Amino acid sequence: MKKIFFAFALLFIAKSNAQTWKTDEQYIQRFASYAVEEMEKYKIPASITLAQGLLETGGGQSRLAQEGNNHFGIKCKEEWTGKTMKHTDDAPNECFRVYNDPRESYEDHSKFLAYRPFYTKLFTLDMMDYKAWAHGLKKAGYATNPRYAYILIDKIERNKLYEFDKTNSKEVLYAVLKMYPGLSNDNVFMAQLEQSKASKKPVTVKVPYEQVSYAKQQKNVENIVSKAETLNSILIKSHPNGGKKFVIIPNDIDLAEISKKFKISENSLMKWNDLEKSQLNRNDILFLESKSSSGNVATYKTQTGETMHDVSQKFGIKLSKLYSKNRMDAGQKPRSGQLIYLQSKKPRK
Repeated sequence: MKKIFFAFALLFIAKSNAQTWKTDEQYIQRFASYAVEEMEKYKIPASITLAQGLLETGGGQSRLAQEGNNHFGIKCKEEWTGKTMKHTDDAPNECFRVYNDPRESYEDHSKFLAYRPFYTKLFTLDMMDYKAWAHGLKKAGYATNPRYAYILIDKIERNKLYEFDKTNSKEVLYAVLKMYPGLSNDNVFMAQLEQSKASKKPVTVKVPYEQVSYAKQQKNVENIVSKAETLNSILIKSHPNGGKKFVIIPNDIDLAEISKKFKISENSLMKWNDLEKSQLNRNDILFLESKSSSGNVATYKTQTGETMHDVSQKFGIKLSKLYSKNRMDAGQKPRSGQLIYLQSKKPRK
């Protein structure tokens, strides 16, 4: 009986020492060192970088983070020549950057802020003033959410991320340990701490969840795509602009097939989607009801080769309304990088 009692006592002690980290805590433990390294190189507060990463990825759980190692929701832009993936954000099927590992994403985020003129004023702010940086990011147009600055500040203060603004890459793991004392029972973490002390090089904290290799991620994505490339697998989605129903065409197909599947007349589909031909191509966006008269964001800069019809479908706006808002003639093509007005009418010169 004594032996049984002793065994139960050991089990209880083991369980009481075990740590169950929340998603945000896991994210901080793993990526705090990256944020501090970027702070040293680019003079961006680590608290701001970590808060943005937490917010954009949902604590590392977002599809962009897990499949593309993209922790800051950075879209392709014209200058991007690396791997890409499609993801629905402000509009369906938008192009986002894919990185080989999260460290590349953190580096690219720093460059995104450091090398764009919109964010120049940020670098005149005190690095210890995370509130000023949060409001500066919102003012510079980093996000459309009117409460973006307050959301970042809440993330920082709730998780005491401002502590990482006071450390450096040689001491960041000690800051992590001070914040989460339970890591002293984690053999992996403590071994990394010792390694960091010996090498004096920044080390990434390993936490309970692991990133899948990029090759495996790509294979998973390809499997999903291959399954989707049949007519029967087309799924109805809600567009970010007003919840309008739409589908993404998985492969080249005739409009008549879509008409038959969803029991909607071809004429209605042609009218709602401003179509001139019935042939649909892979990745085309097709609305199953009339589009909106205005956009869910104020403006958009066109990419190379985009037409006004492309913009109309991407943001779910009637093509005639789009031409009218931008004081353009029907059929007129936009320039690459042209600012397209989606809500209000383009101001007269």
